[in-house]
Amino acid sequence: MKALALFSGGLDSLLAIKLIQETGVEVEAVYFLQPFLPPDREKKVIAHLQDLIAQLNVKLHIVRLGDDYLRMLENPAHGYGKAFNPCLDCHIFFLRKAGALMKEIGASFLVTGEVVGQRPKSQYRGAFPIIDDESGLAGLIVRPLSAGLLPPTIPEEKGWISLAHCPSIQGRQRKTQLALAQKYNLRYETPAGGCQLTNVEYGKKVRDLLKADGALTIDSLRLLSIGRHFRISPDYKGIIGRNHQENRELYRYFYQHRWEPNLYLLKGCGAPGPLALGIGRPSTEAQRNLAHLTAHYGDHPKLVNVTVKILAAGPDHHRTNLSVFNDPALISIEQFRIT
Repeated sequence: MKALALFSGGLDSLLAIKLIQETGVEVEAVYFLQPFLPPDREKKVIAHLQDLIAQLNVKLHIVRLGDDYLRMLENPAHGYGKAFNPCLDCHIFFLRKAGALMKEIGASFLVTGEVVGQRPKSQYRGAFPIIDDESGLAGLIVRPLSAGLLPPTIPEEKGWISLAHCPSIQGRQRKTQLALAQKYNLRYETPAGGCQLTNVEYGKKVRDLLKADGALTIDSLRLLSIGRHFRISPDYKGIIGRNHQENRELYRYFYQHRWEPNLYLLKGCGAPGPLALGIGRPSTEAQRNLAHLTAHYGDHPKLVNVTVKILAAGPDHHRTNLSVFNDPALISIEQFRIT
């Protein structure tokens, strides 16, 4: 008998796997990699997940989410939370994907680390029947952390597993989970805010992107994790690096897309400062405004002219220099700031 567990990297999913392993069932796990991080950060995340799951000697499947996930984000049937978080639709989407993988690897049911009442958008008691039905997996989703509070599942009814040893956790208290982690000697990460889409500031950037472009892409979403974001005009957006690492990531993005039109790289001359990435079709005024912002965030003296070099992507890699007067009073940063 084999089960497939949805693994988030958190303590709850580690415990759920361990509790099912104690029934004698073999467990494999799946992690759904959302397209929010640049590739180098993805590698670190995957390595960390592999390290955590190794404690349980479980095979981990990494599934990269693609365009079908983005289409769901754009138009979720159950709507968004306070930010840009379609939690119910997201969870249903993951379970459908997991259900397909379950059949592929010969597993008989799914396991999750969900807890009754832990999350208001997707883990309240009334949400579970909706999730189970719309995922097409009713009766095949086992939630061992709240087993005593939920109706028996098919694996229990058929005698595949007994959950008599499982707890009846509900709400956001962590006392029981922490005690179990100590019992099983599990290393785990302290919760750090959860999904990016629940972050209000990140949500602003996604909404701006969707309004401006009409659709989400993996490349455009990855950029949202980098730098300060400014909507310079309806057709032009600027991203300004906040540190050396972000400058490197912006440069890498520009270099990888250097043959494409409507992409610009800006850098102030004469003093240390950030790189800025311009995306879209800028008017002369919009390009000057982004150049002003680029100079503003550098170490240039105030009230002097700063030369900003602009490199355009495309076949000819056109280069221009733009001189801007570095006076904060000449530009309203908040007028353009997304976040």
